[in-house]
Amino acid sequence: MKDNIDCADLQRNLDNVVLWAQKWQMEFNVKKCKVMHIGRQNDGCEYYMGGSKLVEETLEKDLGVWVLADMKCSQQCRYAVNKSNKVLGMIKRTITYKDLKIMLNLYKTLVRPHVEYCVSAWSPHNKKE
Repeated sequence: MKDNIDCADLQRNLDNVVLWAQKWQMEFNVKKCKVMHIGRQNDGCEYYMGGSKLVEETLEKDLGVWVLADMKCSQQCRYAVNKSNKVLGMIKRTITYKDLKIMLNLYKTLVRPHVEYCVSAWSPHNKKE
């Protein structure tokens, strides 16, 4: 019963936001709007904006961080590792004079930011990550 009430409340809020946006001539591009159902007890209600059903996603990239519906960060870890490895490969191919100080500065400047980007948001919680 509570879930149906919550779904109806959220749909009503979406309708109010759409009406507000239309009033102020700032309409949403509904094709780009999506919904993600998070949590084990989530019923997965269908939501609509402007008469169109919102697409349901299980994986979404927001501000450079991959978010999964199960809230695990394995996709973000995989993305960060792949990006870092590409940059390391570029450094290895292009830098001929591999002095320790230069390599350390290159690592701190070019690689480390990819590994640590938004780590507070997705902080790995599994040993494998």
